[in-house]
Amino acid sequence: MDFKSYDELPLFIDAKTVSSVLGISRSGAYELMHTKSFPTLKIGARMVVPKEKFIKWVNDNVGG
Repeated sequence: MDFKSYDELPLFIDAKTVSSVLGISRSGAYELMHTKSFPTLKIGARMVVPKEKFIKWVNDNVGG
């Protein structure tokens, strides 16, 4: 999956998309999604991230 902008992201982002957008492995995405500081939403056994919270998390965690 190649996303050219945040507008192209789905409303809820799964681990596969997190790994693609951040350029990390899928296991790294799952590890990230289990941290308290990451805005994961659990729906049953499924973990997703609301698009707007993901964008905010990225902006808040950009080193600069």
